[in-house]
Amino acid sequence: MLADLHCHSTASDGLLTPAELVARAQAQGVGLLALTDHDTLDGLPAAHAAAREAGLRLVDGVELSCLWGGATIHVLGYAFDREAPALREALAALHHGRWARAEEIGQRLEAKGMPGCFAGACAVQAERGEAGHPPSRPHFAEYMVRAGHVKDHGQAFQRWLGAGKLGDIKQHWPDLPSTVQTLRAAGAWISLAHPCHYDFTRSKRRRLVSEFVAAGGHALEVSNGPQVDSQVGMLAILAREFGLLASAGSDFHGPRPWSELGQYRGLPADLPALADCLQQSLRPPLHA
Repeated sequence: MLADLHCHSTASDGLLTPAELVARAQAQGVGLLALTDHDTLDGLPAAHAAAREAGLRLVDGVELSCLWGGATIHVLGYAFDREAPALREALAALHHGRWARAEEIGQRLEAKGMPGCFAGACAVQAERGEAGHPPSRPHFAEYMVRAGHVKDHGQAFQRWLGAGKLGDIKQHWPDLPSTVQTLRAAGAWISLAHPCHYDFTRSKRRRLVSEFVAAGGHALEVSNGPQVDSQVGMLAILAREFGLLASAGSDFHGPRPWSELGQYRGLPADLPALADCLQQSLRPPLHA
């Protein structure tokens, strides 16, 4: 069965609603899907309703932001108790922080002669059926295009919103160990997302994986979307070394030439797959 354990909807920074995402996954032949929106579970009810109608198996997922080594790291959680108090408290804190971050982005852009960006980004979010959620940088980019401040989304990120630019505001996320423990308290399977996305040396990346394991993580995202073979191979070596399960997903945010649901490089056959544990409804180990 084709599984995709990493994708995003309009509940966070994706371009498709949860129902549209499920329909597209089914059309792409995905049989096991995890919706892993950033720091929110809000898309899960609609996704489950669509999955039941489509006959597709959907796993509860989330991608939580945290800090490690001075960088923002993402951790994926699966098959958890949605009502777990620790998880609910953590999500509420992240939600509040994202609103504050969005307001600051708007203030910074206004100071550079682009008024109305915060309200405009909120309006874009509302158009996509997710009013009440904090807008993220893609929503700001869309409004900036409409307002004529930039010619396209690429320019918005290149000039204003991308890494190291004025709109790239670092939020005060919780640290990696506390985030892993929040997910463990909710009974989740836990995977370290796209370790090659971080601008780390090999030794620093290995240290990240080591501390993730020490905190109680279960899996490594060995294959992520268009990731190249050499990166898959390097992460497979780390998964073997630390005895981790292997996870894989498209990290789909919307229809793009390089991104599609269910599309990622295959996992090495010798690695135990997290998807198999989820498919069999196995529970994660109680101890690290």
